[in-house]
Amino acid sequence: MKNTFKGITPVPVWQFARNLVDSFKRLPELPGAYFHPWQRESRRRLALLKDIHHGKRAFIIGNGPSLRQTDLGRLRNEFTFGMNRIYLLFPELGFTTTYFVSINSLVIEQFKDDILKLPMPKFLAWRSHRYFPSELPLVQIPTFLYTSYTGPRFTRDVRSRVWEGATVTNVALQLAFHMGFEQVILIGVDHNFTSKGEANKTVVSQGDDLNHFAPNYFAKGYKWQLPDLDTSEVGFIYAREAYRHTGRKILDATVGGKLTIFPKVDYNSLFR
Repeated sequence: MKNTFKGITPVPVWQFARNLVDSFKRLPELPGAYFHPWQRESRRRLALLKDIHHGKRAFIIGNGPSLRQTDLGRLRNEFTFGMNRIYLLFPELGFTTTYFVSINSLVIEQFKDDILKLPMPKFLAWRSHRYFPSELPLVQIPTFLYTSYTGPRFTRDVRSRVWEGATVTNVALQLAFHMGFEQVILIGVDHNFTSKGEANKTVVSQGDDLNHFAPNYFAKGYKWQLPDLDTSEVGFIYAREAYRHTGRKILDATVGGKLTIFPKVDYNSLFR
């Protein structure tokens, strides 16, 4: 029914309808998103992080198979954003990323215990707070971002609403901007998936994961959502322009990546 309606409705009307529905769905979240103690603490932390890394560079690490062709050891002394199940690599690397970001409800629900154990600052979607015990000490709670699926935008101050842009990478780009990074380099953002199907559809893994850097990333029995590459590209374009208009830059150093939004750069050349 939804696809039929979308097919016969002009795009601006369809987008308006989606935004309206999303707004109504988010109404129950609003009081907590602004007044819950965890959210007040999150905004306090985010205020302290505003422009804290002004003029520096950061690497946003995707989870594509290309990471296996990338010398991640070179990132030991760099500012880095890791996402979703990147922590599976930490024992092998011998170090952790500087920050951790996850917004997908399926990821957070299934791996919340792993996420809570991570030592670095963690940024999660506010709607996922329900997966954590209410008695969790304030010092142990992640920093929550008030994110939404609709209403395309690039948020320069993540204390306000953050559009997810169909990928956690877009949220990480907005966080990096908020923190003041001047240059952001993407790696492991392959923008290419072996699994095909309807965008955002929830599926259950039937075996080894070929879409990410480790076969047990979404191992057999785990739920995940098929990618929405078109919407993620919209978010990337918003990000590219926001960085460009402020004299900043996003580069793509993914080995063999299919994304064409950002200027390409050879990964190894960044360390000469």
